[in-house]
Amino acid sequence: MKNKITFIILGLSVLICLSTGKTSAQQFKAGDNVIGVGIGLGDTYGYSSASSSPALSAQYEHGNWEVGGPGCISLGGFLAYKSYSYEGAYPGYSYSQKWSYTIIGIRSAYHYTGLKGSMFDPYGGLMLSYEIASSSFTSSNPSTDYLYNTRYGSRLRFSLYLGGRYYFSNNWAAYAELGFGNAILTVGAAYKF
Repeated sequence: MKNKITFIILGLSVLICLSTGKTSAQQFKAGDNVIGVGIGLGDTYGYSSASSSPALSAQYEHGNWEVGGPGCISLGGFLAYKSYSYEGAYPGYSYSQKWSYTIIGIRSAYHYTGLKGSMFDPYGGLMLSYEIASSSFTSSNPSTDYLYNTRYGSRLRFSLYLGGRYYFSNNWAAYAELGFGNAILTVGAAYKF
């Protein structure tokens, strides 16, 4: 089921990007707004043996300041979700564990605007986020007394990211970002207005 959802979202993102006419997009500048949705690839939480949901994210950014160099600095927000589950058994009893992470963040990025006439928008930035973590542990063994429900706490985090958008039109772009939010690599679609 999760693979179907991932492929549907990726397919729709590609169709939206390709369905618009190819024109010369302007580079990211002060006053521009961009919203995007993405799917993350790669695990940043270390649950490689657990089944997981797709790492889903949404982001918004506003071009705030033109700076020399050439470039533009943006400010924006980030929202993401990722969950994991694991089931196991020992002789005589079974257990299951679940973890979920919701990330709410504030981001700022430097967009390099020195590629005149290019439809590529390279950027890199920093995010301050609050990671809301929750977990649960259930077992058929009544004497099991694990503290899994409180082991994974919420926390404040800083992370760096590096990305780029390729505009297929003046408004629609596909993007990819490397960083440590809820995934190592995030790909998706973005709309500039």
